[in-house]
Amino acid sequence: MDSPATALALPPLQTKLLSLLDEVLSHDGFGSVRVDVRLLKRGQKEVILDCGKQYRFVVDVPDLNQR
Repeated sequence: MDSPATALALPPLQTKLLSLLDEVLSHDGFGSVRVDVRLLKRGQKEVILDCGKQYRFVVDVPDLNQR
């Protein structure tokens, strides 16, 4: 069974990414959003959103070779 830290995090990740993008677009000045993705073990990826503050998500990724 997955622990809460490794549970499927795709919807919260998408929500946070869109929220950060909205903040950058509405800001009166320069802004940036960086997305870093690292491969973890057991079909997971770590996604870090960096917009002055970092947000870390662990996402379960289905094996694409099983198709």
